[in-house]
Order: sequence, then structure tokens, then C-alpha cells
Amino acid sequence: MTESKLEVRTGQFTGKLTRDVFQQRFMQRFHDPAFQVESDALRRLEAIAWEAYQDSRKAPITVKAGPGFADPDYDLAVEWKEAHDRLAHAAEMQRDPGTATRILIVIGASRNDGTCPGEVSKTWRLAQLAREEVAAAGLQADLLDLSRLTSEYDFHIHPCKGCVSTAMPLCHWPCSCYPNHSLGQVNDAMNGIYEQWVAAHGVILVAPTYWYQSPSPLKQMIDRLVCADGGNPDPTSTSGKDAMKAKKIEMDGWPFPKHLAGRAYGLVVHGDVAGIEGQRRALSDWLDWMGLVDAGAAARLDRYIGYYKPYATSHAELDEDRAIQEEVRNVARAVMKCVSQLRAGITQPDDGLKDPRPK
Repeated sequence: MTESKLEVRTGQFTGKLTRDVFQQRFMQRFHDPAFQVESDALRRLEAIAWEAYQDSRKAPITVKAGPGFADPDYDLAVEWKEAHDRLAHAAEMQRDPGTATRILIVIGASRNDGTCPGEVSKTWRLAQLAREEVAAAGLQADLLDLSRLTSEYDFHIHPCKGCVSTAMPLCHWPCSCYPNHSLGQVNDAMNGIYEQWVAAHGVILVAPTYWYQSPSPLKQMIDRLVCADGGNPDPTSTSGKDAMKAKKIEMDGWPFPKHLAGRAYGLVVHGDVAGIEGQRRALSDWLDWMGLVDAGAAARLDRYIGYYKPYATSHAELDEDRAIQEEVRNVARAVMKCVSQLRAGITQPDDGLKDPRPK
């Protein structure tokens, strides 16, 4: 396709909110009558927020990009620059052969006993088995419990905005879409999550099956990890979110860097009726695509717990299922063995092959 055929299609966005609608949404955060003693202060704050919204002040505090960027004088959001620097440090430590081996264990369930369900998830219990195995081997086990999104105040994984589908270079590594202060899209968890993934030598994903699919928090994380697979580490090259600049860069040839490639992975997917194999395959395909290394057949587990039994007794079913408990431990053992081989320099059979269809 020639450059003359490139264009940025527009027309879907319906425009900014009216002041009345904006005010209603802003004030919903203060629905509790206890806030009414500060009603005058809230009106003043709403006026400031409205002004920021009208002016689209996404990143009100910036810092110069500095050396190493295409445009050192470009004003980057201070939160993005700090996240970028932390990821660079984490990547350096991860590659250092003298650092301790770190295994990231991701708890992909929405449920915990600090919110409406009132009970821990079986996913959390299975993850503890993997953590125990990693700790017993003298390695560092890092937990990422995605159920925090349902039980912590104002803690989010905001949705992926799909920048990659406009052009891959518009998708920045780490994601630069958030925070967006003018839209109130703040307290996004992903910068910390990116750092955990980068620091890890191996990853174990533990997930229940919700309606044949991954739970919402897990899927949100997966979507936001798209920038780890081909994302642009230099937002100054696209002048932030200049769609046409990004399209031209992609058409000139984009290398699609895989920022998490080479880490080992294992999977534990469980359910009670149906859908576990489909979810396990989907997760495995996703991790393969990102360039992670599967730790073998024993590291890719899907099992039913209390098949067609009552939900109310599912934890008791897990208590009695000694086989799945040992299988989860085997997932951890396989991942640790794979990590040991990778850190020792043992290469995979397809290492060095050039992908003729990078994307």
C-alpha cells in the first residue's frame, strides 16, 4: 500500500458530555449523604474537573523525554516516564545472571473473601500450592492477585483502547493511554503489573473458567499486555498519539519487539461444568504468541473440581482432590525446571528463526 492511501478514519466519537451530564457523573462519587457537609467544596472541585475535561488535560504534569528518545525535548507524562524507567531497571535485573530467580504467580479469579462472595477462591488456594513449591526450592515467588480489582477502593485495570489496530507504533510500551486525568481514568494497576511481568523469569497463570472464558480481571490484563507484544517504547516518535505518524512508521517497517519473550510459563485452568480446555488453549496460544516458552505438557493443566457438584461444597471437593493438588505442584516444578534451563543458556529448537509474518 502506498503512503497516498493512508488515512485516519473518523466520525464514531459522539463528542464531549454536556455540563449537566458531567456534573451528574462527577457527583455520583459523593452519593453518600455524609459528603453533603462539603457540598460547596464539591461544587468547586467539580468546576475544576469540568475545566480539565473541556481542555482535555490528560497529562497535566510532564517531564522532558531526555536522551535516548527520538525527540528529547518532547513533554512526556511524568507517570509514563517513571514507569518506563522502572521497566528498564526491571529488565536489566531480570537479564542479570546473578539475580535471584523470580516466578510470578497470577491469580486470575475475581472472587475473594473481602467482597460480596465472602469466601476465598479456589484459584487462590491453588496458587498457594504453586507458591509453596517455588518457595521450597529457594526461589522468589511473586503473587499477582487480580481479585484486588473487586475488593480495593478505586483500583482498576482500565480497558485497552485498541491503539494497536490504528497502527502498532501507536501502542506504546508501557501503555501511555492511562492515566487520563481529564477523564478521571486514574489509579490504573497496569504499570505495577508490567513491572512484575518484566521482572519475572517464569510465570504461572492460575484461572477459573467463567462462562467458557477467562474472568474479567484476567481478560483486562491480557488486553492491556498487548503493548508487550510489538509495542513502541518511544512515544516521542509518534508525538504522543498522532495516528498518521504511527501509520507511516508502521508502513516504513516495524520490528514488532516482543518485550516479554523468553520467559517460561505454566497454566492451571479449572472449572466445574464446562469450558476448561478452550480457555487453557486460548491462554496457551496467547502466551506462545508473546514469545514465552511453555514448560512442557505437565505445565499446562486443565481440571474440573467438583464436576457438576454443588457450588456450596466446592472447597470441600478441592480438599479431597489430592491429585489436582499434586498436579498444580507439578506445574510449578516444570516451570522452575524450564527457567533453570533457560537461565543456563539452553536454547529452544526454534531459536533464531525469523518470523516471515511479524505482527
